[in-house]
Amino acid sequence: MTAVDSSRRRQTRSPERFGGSEVLTGLLPLVLLLIVWELAGSPDSPFYPAPSSWWPAFFTRGQGEDIIPAVVDTTRTFGVGLLLAIVTGVSAGIGVGVSERADRAFGPMFEFARALPPAAMVPVATLLLGFDEPMKIVVVVLAATWPIMLNTRAGVRDIDPVLVDMARSLRLPRSRTVGRVLLPAVMPSVLLGIRVATPVALVITLLVEYLTGVNGVGALVGDAQRTFQPARVYALIVIAGVISLVVTSLVRSAEQRIVSRRS
Repeated sequence: MTAVDSSRRRQTRSPERFGGSEVLTGLLPLVLLLIVWELAGSPDSPFYPAPSSWWPAFFTRGQGEDIIPAVVDTTRTFGVGLLLAIVTGVSAGIGVGVSERADRAFGPMFEFARALPPAAMVPVATLLLGFDEPMKIVVVVLAATWPIMLNTRAGVRDIDPVLVDMARSLRLPRSRTVGRVLLPAVMPSVLLGIRVATPVALVITLLVEYLTGVNGVGALVGDAQRTFQPARVYALIVIAGVISLVVTSLVRSAEQRIVSRRS
């Protein structure tokens, strides 16, 4: 048993030790692609300008001054939308998972709503809410809630019935049963859902900004594309990739800390 426990501890700690090297290794193909692109490309290409021309084109005529507010807007929309999706998805997943009647009643509707492409919700959201920040947040929440809710529901279904019977025998209130029994038991499923929902929320944030022109990095990409500035488009895509990399790293770090505390 001691050898098994030590092996499990090493497996749990290994992502924390080698996470940085894994990220660098994963970025190596991209770096090689950029080097080949730089050697073979031309700064004057209307479609594939060399990477060395991206940043000079981005900051010409004072156009780089709007990137910081755009990054702030995109990050705020993503963060608020993901947080609301976590609260909504976990609550709905537990509520549907513990009640077979609710699962039968709402299951088909959940599956139908989950199958809807997020881009199809943008016109409806703009008609109902207008072109502003709440509209973006609503679309992000609707897109990111489903992975969290479905994984939470599956986690509730897999809970050992003995735990629930024990809570009932101790006559625990429903709030304490959820906080002391259900949430700890479904936490791995919740974390998996959050991991899946995080890139979805970020992609949908950029997509909504691109389609509607509401302030954000996606809106800058759409504006650069419409004004035929390919170098600026690629520079903004790099910025969006950096945001995604940072967000993914933060989510993985938070997940590892939660798992290590539970173990």
